[in-house]
Amino acid sequence: MSGGVDSSVAAALLKKQGYEVTGVFMKNWTQPVETYSKKKYLCWIDERRDAMRVAAKLGIPLLTFDFEKEYRKLVVDYLFREYKAGRTPNPDIQCNKLIKFPLFWKRAKKLGADFIATGHYIRLRRKIPNSRLFIAKDTAKDQSYFLWPLTQNQLKYCLFPIGDYLKSEVRQMAKKFGLPNAFKKATSGICFIGEVKLREFLKKKIKEKPGKIITTEGKIVGRHPGIFYFTIGQRHGLEISGKKPYYVAAKDVKNNVLIVAEGENHPALYRKEVELTNINFINPTYQIFKLKVLARVRYRQPLAEAQLIKVEPHKFKLVFNTAQKFVAPGQSAVFYGKSGELLGGGIIS
Repeated sequence: MSGGVDSSVAAALLKKQGYEVTGVFMKNWTQPVETYSKKKYLCWIDERRDAMRVAAKLGIPLLTFDFEKEYRKLVVDYLFREYKAGRTPNPDIQCNKLIKFPLFWKRAKKLGADFIATGHYIRLRRKIPNSRLFIAKDTAKDQSYFLWPLTQNQLKYCLFPIGDYLKSEVRQMAKKFGLPNAFKKATSGICFIGEVKLREFLKKKIKEKPGKIITTEGKIVGRHPGIFYFTIGQRHGLEISGKKPYYVAAKDVKNNVLIVAEGENHPALYRKEVELTNINFINPTYQIFKLKVLARVRYRQPLAEAQLIKVEPHKFKLVFNTAQKFVAPGQSAVFYGKSGELLGGGIIS
């Protein structure tokens, strides 16, 4: 229970269905961070207080699992390493893969739990021999993009109570249950850390390394403080001007050069083929050499038709029917069946 309305309603629904529910707040980051409002903020204190209020209302116990040491090592250090290498990592996916599901379940199981439940917007359909995951009823809130690393062994003990509801319905249920956070605004930013100024956060571990900004035609148009602080498709923060806005098209890590394209529809901003590593298939039966899929390379990007092709034992490529915009190495490409089934995903290399 994060303190947000989604996990709160998930707990309320499970209790109503007859489960013996114990709330768990995960304390993963306690360091103050500089937010966009220019304030030093301790995100976890307010969130835990909200979770406590909800638990009291529901009449359930609330435990706190402290995974700060593991989170720092497996998620935050990973984030710094990836940015330093010129890639754009997704800490939310890394957290789900290495913290939220494996460590959370291990601790809960020791305490006698049969299942763990979260407030993710995704639909789980249990089947023998394999369970299946589907895009949530609320496609605008669907979080399947962040859950592609899940395995069949994990799905055996997972529950996702709100996947069959719209966000508006979840809000209505929170009000009906009398939850104190029924109208709390949704949070964003880095998982468990908050709405931080990313460049300032990265500067804590990655020193500035100024270099040239050049266009795709080779013209020098400015200087950057460090290519680590930018991602493919980024427009703001470049501090350069032209007839049209400039967008980051590529990063030359070896030569410390940021390559930009003028205009949001420049051909350099599109890719038709995407190479993938660290592939995971939710359902092992889909591990074949060529498969027609619907895929996205960014969260909330419309699904696009593509072919998933096996190149090597642990390497695949997505070949899209139509070129995709702003493909960033380090991010995830996630693929689906026509029925909305989440088939799996991988890291863009």
